[in-house]
Parts: sequence; C-alpha cells; structure tokens
Amino acid sequence: MSYHLIDAVERLGCPRLLVVGDLILDRYVWGDAERISQEAPVILLHEQRQELRLGGAANVAQMVKGLDAEVTLLSIIGADEEGRQACRELERLDIDSGSVCIDPSRPTTLKTRYMGSAQYRHPHQMLRVDREVRNAIDSQLATRLLNQILPHLKDFQAILVSDYGKGLCTQELLEPLIAAARKAGIPVVVDPASHGKCAAYRGATSVTPNRLETTRATGVEVRTVEDAFVAGKKLCELMSLDYAFVTMDRDGIALVHNDGTSEHLPTRPREVCDITGAGDMVMAMIGVGLGAGLAPADLGRLANVAGGLEVEQIGVVAISREEILTDLMRTHRHAEGKILNVPALQRHVSARQKTGQKVVFTNGCFDLLHAGHVSYLTEAACEGQCLIVAINSDDSVRRLGKAPDRPIFDQEYRARMLAALEVVDYVVVFDEDTPHALLHALKPDVLVKGGTYSAEEIVGREVVLAYGGTVKPMGMVEGLSTTQIVRRLREQDATVLSLAAHTQAVTAPASAGHADRKAA
Repeated sequence: MSYHLIDAVERLGCPRLLVVGDLILDRYVWGDAERISQEAPVILLHEQRQELRLGGAANVAQMVKGLDAEVTLLSIIGADEEGRQACRELERLDIDSGSVCIDPSRPTTLKTRYMGSAQYRHPHQMLRVDREVRNAIDSQLATRLLNQILPHLKDFQAILVSDYGKGLCTQELLEPLIAAARKAGIPVVVDPASHGKCAAYRGATSVTPNRLETTRATGVEVRTVEDAFVAGKKLCELMSLDYAFVTMDRDGIALVHNDGTSEHLPTRPREVCDITGAGDMVMAMIGVGLGAGLAPADLGRLANVAGGLEVEQIGVVAISREEILTDLMRTHRHAEGKILNVPALQRHVSARQKTGQKVVFTNGCFDLLHAGHVSYLTEAACEGQCLIVAINSDDSVRRLGKAPDRPIFDQEYRARMLAALEVVDYVVVFDEDTPHALLHALKPDVLVKGGTYSAEEIVGREVVLAYGGTVKPMGMVEGLSTTQIVRRLREQDATVLSLAAHTQAVTAPASAGHADRKAA
C-alpha cells in the first residue's frame, strides 16, 4: 500500500484551504530541572530559553502550509501583544491572516508549557498554564467574520474547522458557513471540541474526533475498533455527515461512511515523545488530501503517517511532504505495487530524489530469471537507494530477434517475477527497442547493465551522461545466461526425445510378440 500512497502524495498539487477556528499561541519555557526548591517541595527550573509557536487553528494552518498548500485563517485574537505576535508569525509563514479579527473583549489564548530536562537529558513537560476566555463570540462578530469570507468561498478547495472550545465556533458562525460550502460543493472537515456538543457541525463532510470526543458526542465508549465503527455510524447520523474518521491513537483510524460501511486503517507502532499537535497534523493532512481529491481511505492512511511522525517530535512541529514520503518508503513493499506505468513511475522517482535517494536503473528482457540475474541486480541495488528494472515488452523481445519462440514467459509474468525480489523497488515495461525514452522521462542517477558490456557499450549511456548521471557495468556469473540455459534445456529435450524413440523402437517387437501369445 505504501507505493499507492507515495503516488497519492506526489499528486497532491497545491490546493487552497480555509482554516476556521480558535487561534492559540503556545509559549515554551525550556530549562534544566536542577533541584528541589528550598521554599516548597517543588522542582526548581533554571530557565534557559523561551519559544513562541502557533497553536490551535493557527497551528493547523501552519501544518497545512508545511504540506505545500495555500491557506487562509479565519479566527480572532485579543487586542494585546500576544495577538500581534501571532499575526507576525502568520505573516512570516506566508499564511493569509486578512480574516483574523480583533475581539477587544478577550485576550489572545496563551498556553505556557514549562519543559524541564534533568542533567541536560531529554526534556519533558512539567506544567502548563493557560490564559483564555471561553465565552461564545457575539452575533455581531459572527456576522463580521461571515462577511469577511463568504464572498470568497469559491477560492477554496476544502474548509477545515478546528474547534478548541474557546468560543469562536458557534452555531451562528458555522451553520451558514457549512451550508454555503455544501451549496458550492466544497468539503468541510471538523475537528470537534472535547465537550461533545456537535449541533453546530451538522451538514459537514466529515469529522475527526478522538476516542474521548467520540464518546462524549455519541455516548458510545470507544475501546475497540468495533466500538469505533458503532460510534462512527452514530456520528454520521447525528451530524448528517458523508463519513467520519474516529482517531484511536496507536490503533489507527476507523473510517465509517453514512451508508454503514466501515474500514479500519491501522498504523504502525511509534516511539512517542510528545502527543501535542498530533490531532492538528491529522487534520491538516486530511484537509490537504481532501482538497486534492483523494479518496477517504487514502486520507485516513496518510493522516496515520502524518500523525505518527508528529508524536515522534518534541512540541508542535509541521511535518513536510518529504518526511511523509521518506516514512512511506521505509514501510513494507508489496510486489504488486512495484509494477508501474511511466507517468506513475515518474512521480515516484521524483519523490525519492526529493528525499535525497539515488535512483539506479537497469533494463533487459529477463526471460528466464536465474541466479545470474539475481546476483547482478543485488549488486546494482547497492549503487543507490532505489532500483528500477525496465523490461522489454513481448513485441520488443521479438523485434530483438532472440529466437522465434521468445520470450518464453510473457511480459506480465516476467514483471511479477522481478517485482517479487526484495532488492527491486520498481518494474516498468517498455515497448521501444532501446530504453532511451524511459531514461529521458525518468532521469535516473545511475544506469547499470549486467553481462560482458563495457561502460561505452551500454545502451543509453549518452542520455544519462548528458544530464550528469553515471553509467556503470555490473559483473556476471560465468556460464549463466538465458540463452545458454535455453540452449541446454533444448539439448536435454532433444536427448530425452531421442532416448524415448529408441526405447519405443526396441520394445515394440517384444510387445507385439507378447500380444500375439496372449491372443493365441
């Protein structure tokens, strides 16, 4: 499945998203936990540095931007220095903050986390202090926000609602926004607040609640995947959703559609350093994928990867497409996913080269896969981090004039045999007599060829050298070639047929005499 998801990431494009929700500013105070205070039985933190980061809906917007999408934030701040700091950070990240309004009646929400390390080892969160007001915004401010964004709704491919329960995401704001988005065919995904009240989200495309949020919204305690399926169906009914993502941390995501169909999307185990921001990263990945038109199951699978990478970080960190691609390339590779057409393979090669991988290319007929092939392919794979094997189509093999009855195995069978090898990352079939067109399209870093070829004799050498690649001949196993194996098999067949004919001639009279005696 990782091959399919690599292709999905490469097809994300650059959608434009609207993020609606509570803007939060996160302050981190880093220090060394030196000793116990003499004033009280508490740890004394020796402050070393402070750091301000965007949080809440602003963090979702930052993560969307980190995934190479365009984003506009619709939110509110207080008339204070923290609000101004948040806007400066949004501007630095090239996030459109033109729809961030000032509400003088409340402060900008600020969460201060004290991060202590003992003897300069890995830091851990010791304490969090929140400064916030949770009152719902008034109708005048809701109208002002709607007037800011509704005339420009058609500019967005998806809308994300990040409700942290700080008072912005009222029914008065969300109901007309969701209705207008539905009418315009723009999907809306909601990360609901933890209080469990969901009337304001009715009519959205999907929601992404965790176990606790799902339990509070539906009354169904989510302990198992089956529980999540039951709760997800209820979420769809309560909010008239198209589908729901119930996020279950180490158990992955349960995807439930409004027709009752459901699917468990598992995730692989991670070393959890800090869960802060994991839900925001899941939300951002789903939003960008939705804006690019990905299917719900692929949205969930990519969200698992993005969220998993997030919990491996300390604090809130935007995960990039390159990090997601690198993670996907480390996972188990299924043979059937290795056989690609040229456009798909171009996207995969681009993805691998973006992450710094060296791509190796070789080509041939590979009619009878034998130890010689395996030896040279293993050697070729050591030249980089990704090995592409291009095989001649059946028509191409015949044009090469190998023999009237070649290839022995058709191109589909040959491709499947090669894809089953662990050292092979991709297999592609080409119909031309030479690999020149493929080399121009893929631009691999290294071109290799097994057998008795010198570097100057390798077909396609001039193409690869022209764009700065390298060309290298591989070794061969003496006495092992497809032509030699086919010749020996034919010689053995001829010998067997000759012996059979001789045996039949020798035994025929005796058999006839036996038959005559039996008849008598």
